[in-house]
Amino acid sequence: MTAAPDGLPPLAALDNARLDWRNDASGEAAPHSPAFDDVYFSRHDGRAETEHVFVAGNRLPERFREWLEPRPFVIGETGFGTGLNMLCAWACFEAHAAPAARLHLVSTEKFPLDRADLARALAAWPDLAKRSERLVAQWPEPVAGVHRLWLDERVTLDLHLGDAAERLSLLDGRVDAWFLDGFAPAKNPEMWQPALFQAMAARSRPGATFATFSCAGVVKRGLAAAGFTWHKAPGFGRKREMLCGEIAEPPRDERRRQTPWFTPPAPRPPRRVAVIGAGIAGASAAAALARRGIAVTLIDRLERAELKATHLQGALYVKLAADTNRQSRTYLAGLLNSRRWLAWLDPQQSLWRASGVLQLALNDKEQARQTRFLANHPLPESVVRGVDAAGASAAAGIRVDAPALDYPGAAWVRPMELCIRLAETPGITFRRGEVAALRRRETGWRLEMRDGEPIEADQVIVAGAAETAAFEQTASLPLQPVRGQLSQLQLPPGAPRLGRVVCAGGYVPPAAEGVLNIGATFTPGDTDTTPREGDHRANLEELERGLPHFVAALRDAGTDLSPERFRALVGVRAASPDKTPYCGPMPDAAAWREEYAVLAKDATRIPEALGRHHAGLWVSTAHGSRGLASAPLCAELLASRICDEPLPLEQPLADHLHPGRRLIRDLIRGK
Repeated sequence: MTAAPDGLPPLAALDNARLDWRNDASGEAAPHSPAFDDVYFSRHDGRAETEHVFVAGNRLPERFREWLEPRPFVIGETGFGTGLNMLCAWACFEAHAAPAARLHLVSTEKFPLDRADLARALAAWPDLAKRSERLVAQWPEPVAGVHRLWLDERVTLDLHLGDAAERLSLLDGRVDAWFLDGFAPAKNPEMWQPALFQAMAARSRPGATFATFSCAGVVKRGLAAAGFTWHKAPGFGRKREMLCGEIAEPPRDERRRQTPWFTPPAPRPPRRVAVIGAGIAGASAAAALARRGIAVTLIDRLERAELKATHLQGALYVKLAADTNRQSRTYLAGLLNSRRWLAWLDPQQSLWRASGVLQLALNDKEQARQTRFLANHPLPESVVRGVDAAGASAAAGIRVDAPALDYPGAAWVRPMELCIRLAETPGITFRRGEVAALRRRETGWRLEMRDGEPIEADQVIVAGAAETAAFEQTASLPLQPVRGQLSQLQLPPGAPRLGRVVCAGGYVPPAAEGVLNIGATFTPGDTDTTPREGDHRANLEELERGLPHFVAALRDAGTDLSPERFRALVGVRAASPDKTPYCGPMPDAAAWREEYAVLAKDATRIPEALGRHHAGLWVSTAHGSRGLASAPLCAELLASRICDEPLPLEQPLADHLHPGRRLIRDLIRGK
């Protein structure tokens, strides 16, 4: 498969596995792959084989009983299939692990089952039904990349969809035990290659174990060449032997040679974390940490509950580039992540609606861009599809005169209510106030407050939008404030309703509780929050430009659209120069400028010095107007990095978000 222009695998839909159902030794239908001419499991003894080969072969019961680390135990798998192996590992974990222990599952799959086949396959095991239902409910679209699923409060699954060796080469995280699975080497030789074993070794922790049903020579040679020791063990059923083993000293991760500055700080899982900013970035980060058992103090100048009655609606959508780039990859991953996360957090949709989003093409330039986007990104139509004016009209429920990109899985969200819900996560304490300064101490951080007692914390996350750069340690972050004004209108009875969020220069969601939100203006460098009548006119003009028939229908229904009838909601967002958020450890800017100064003379002379960071200081900011898509994913990225877990993004994309990327860019350009 040809790499995309950014050097990563193509951003595209994967082929779902094709199944037929054949009777096995028990006389019952079992899933069979015609492509590989092999079964996924036998209904007669498939689960017993999984528990013998993978669970017992990795000594999981005893290791779970003895697991006392603050980080999760990590299992990696090459071939998710039906998920039976992972569900059995989860059941074993619940039976043997201490109540505070956590489990993180990482599995690759090149040909994912569709949801219906997955549910049918797992129906063979009634005692796993509750676990299977949670898996099926969050089953992702077949899009190459990382998909995080929250199976329960202690168990997380990251599905890495794509080629196993390729996926593991991009994994940012390390594994304690491997399930080396997949169709037999004779039937699936493409997977059992040296690159797979080398990637496994590079992503292993010292002493990581593996187990596999296969004793084929290619497997034994590949494992040994990568640094694993192996031994034969009794196989299951008619299979006389299987392989088990471990790797004592994994090889050094060479991926950082070209980017040593992005090497993360050594993990030190904290007991107490302070999060500055209770908007979507801060609240989602606080909730992600609290779910991991960390005590969080969430700090904000505003009492969010006071803003609950604003009827604010935010759009969960993204505008992806016509040509593949890392920013688009990150935002698409964020969109898919937020959609799963919202459904898991609020299945009743009290805080959001799965309305879908239409992105209109109102001129020839945008139509050409959307056409090029669809040609370059063959994604599933359940993620994004092109529609003509008639299709856009059918989706919107009102006449639309332009073609569009339709995102059926996108949504609108009540952001204030969502932040309040997140702040109520057990383990979070809310503190109203303003942080004046951050003081590094031997045991962590001291937050000096403008009014009240200081706050002590082991680590700090700054998520205060444009105010993130207000501290001495974060002042090097290039941030631009962007004023935005939303116009709200109470609609009369009988007013027309939209069936989708519609976006062009602005956005308008379907009215909620009779209130229509239209917006929002975009004024860089402006921090004045005083409402402006001229902005109401601008929002209405933008709405009429994209949806003239909707505006006409509003007027026909007796809606007064005079600017003085609108209520204004004004906010100041933060943007970065490249319009990508900052998420990660905060670099020591002075140290970077000194240690990487040679880049200004010759960008090919890469110093060996690892990037120095302010210990225990993290940022999540510059989410701009797409925070509902980016902030929850960034929250998981931060929590995973802080808690020494595998990341929910490929390593190049995590580096793309790093707060120090502009420092390196400016050094190379001599700025």
